[in-house]
Amino acid sequence: MLADPAGARVRLWQARRRPGAQAVNEPGDHLESSVDPEICTRQAQAPDGFEHVIGSLAALPEGEAPRWHVAFTVADRDDAAATAERLGGTVLGTSDTDWTRTATVRDP
Repeated sequence: MLADPAGARVRLWQARRRPGAQAVNEPGDHLESSVDPEICTRQAQAPDGFEHVIGSLAALPEGEAPRWHVAFTVADRDDAAATAERLGGTVLGTSDTDWTRTATVRDP
């Protein structure tokens, strides 16, 4: 277990026989992003031994601890949120923009 410059815990792994995500822009795909751009932009280069860094930046809400956030691509945001609730999750909020519709869900 490591920590990024903001103190959020992260894990690294070597793919070997499990190469990780091989698909993009399809339901079930994932994206990870740090929520503290001022500190973590210093990591906008690949660490030694790695070839690529893929991610995004978002402002850290005041008073929130550093963390990593995982987002998944789904075919229908409303259906996915309803399924999460039916399975015991909590929909914390939704957002619509010109390019995407999101739901923030907490697991049970």
